Amino acid sequence: MAGGAFSNPSKTRHYEGKVTAFVLITCFVAAMGGLLFGYDLGITGGVTSMEPFLIKFFPSVYRQMKDGLGHQSAYCKFDNELLTLFTSSLYLAALVASFFASITTRILGRKPSMFIGGLFFLVGALLNGFAMNIEMLIIGRLFLGFGVGYCNQSVPVYLSEMAPTNIRGALNMGFQMMITIGILIANLINYGTAKLENGWRISLGVGAVPAFLLCLGSLFLGDTPNSMIERGQHDQAKTMLQKIRGIQNVDEELQDLVDASEAAKKVEHAWKNVSQPRYRPQLIFCSFIPFFQQLTGINVIMFYAPVLFSTLGFGDDASLMSAVITGGVNVLATLVSILCVDKFGRRILFLEGGIQMLISQILVGVMIALKFGVNGEGSFSKGEANFLLFLICAYVAAFAWSWGPLGWLVPSEICPLEVRSAGQAINVAVNMLFTFVIAQAFLTMLCHLKFSLFFFFAFFVVIMTIFIALLLPETKNVPIEEINKVWRSHWFWRKIVPNDISTDNYDGKTSL
Repeated sequence: MAGGAFSNPSKTRHYEGKVTAFVLITCFVAAMGGLLFGYDLGITGGVTSMEPFLIKFFPSVYRQMKDGLGHQSAYCKFDNELLTLFTSSLYLAALVASFFASITTRILGRKPSMFIGGLFFLVGALLNGFAMNIEMLIIGRLFLGFGVGYCNQSVPVYLSEMAPTNIRGALNMGFQMMITIGILIANLINYGTAKLENGWRISLGVGAVPAFLLCLGSLFLGDTPNSMIERGQHDQAKTMLQKIRGIQNVDEELQDLVDASEAAKKVEHAWKNVSQPRYRPQLIFCSFIPFFQQLTGINVIMFYAPVLFSTLGFGDDASLMSAVITGGVNVLATLVSILCVDKFGRRILFLEGGIQMLISQILVGVMIALKFGVNGEGSFSKGEANFLLFLICAYVAAFAWSWGPLGWLVPSEICPLEVRSAGQAINVAVNMLFTFVIAQAFLTMLCHLKFSLFFFFAFFVVIMTIFIALLLPETKNVPIEEINKVWRSHWFWRKIVPNDISTDNYDGKTSL
């Protein structure tokens, strides 16, 4: 494609080393931070469709759902601002937390930020599980949000810095894999607790388990060599680099990390500098990738799946089981991405996923339009319901091997050390801001846009696919401290990024 200039991985430096059990175990433990985010995404929609939960905290929604008071349309029966605030308040808190997490990650290291995130989530899950009133419920959600903000800031950066270059994509996607596993576990728990009087307490309270595991695991993790060097711990950084690479001779890679750290120290104000022309690609991608990721509409499916399926006429049990099925597809498709990302690259997954999501969304919108029309009255036959579920699964699969994992991988790997924390904070903040906006607005949008809601998201899928096709260079097999070189070889970014960040310091091995 015309706009898709690729970097040349063969001209980048390739460090010695092997994939060690130590680095795999370390990245697995760190990736558990994704379980927290995924569990909450999956648990929320199921809990908000449980009658005992609605009766206790949102009785007006329960009456509206049962009696149809004030609404004649199936599209509107869950439309309630307080109910959506329960869901979306977490993401507003995560947005705020991401900026504090950026400072913590840079000054104290990646490991303490993961521990703090787990601790916040642990407190929030317990508050929600024992909630006696709506105030306690919302406060718990805010604690959960701070936990998600800290984990989503620190974990992708930790994984990118620990992973060997040749499998960086796969190990970083462990974060997204854990998100999908968290969603699936949450869906299964919701299915098992739906008929219990206090099943919602179990569903919300079990979130404390992955939070405790992350807190415990982070105590035994080492910090990344990049973070240690950033904080002046050069000897410890060399020892850690030897452990994660499995060899003694790491001088070449260590020196590159030191050089990058020295350059980073010359940058006094990361937030101010990230807006300079030399960091324009990073600023654009760290802002627009999470923006577009949310406008795929995926979180509508993930945390409102039971509500959505219920709206479309699936029974209560069928709604929860359908959510379990989409959760399973999500996990399997993310595994496909892990296996393919370092072999075929980032761009091809983005582009294929975008096309598949577009087709699926248009067909879902057409089916709902034909059956429910504008007035929201209608139902699906069993065959039609199964085909609708298939289309939604195709959409979820496309997201799970493209915008899902790559939305976290690409921003975490394209920022040089001097603006890495700031870049990831922007990524998390934009992600959480638009997750909040979509979560807060979805049920109202469904009520007013009706079946056109799917066409609304499909429009943005077209825009984001063109954006990737024209502007994103390939970063496969490029060492994280040498990523800047790809901008100088791209047809568009070479016009914006100044020549003074060329590869003169790379002793001729990496010239472009």
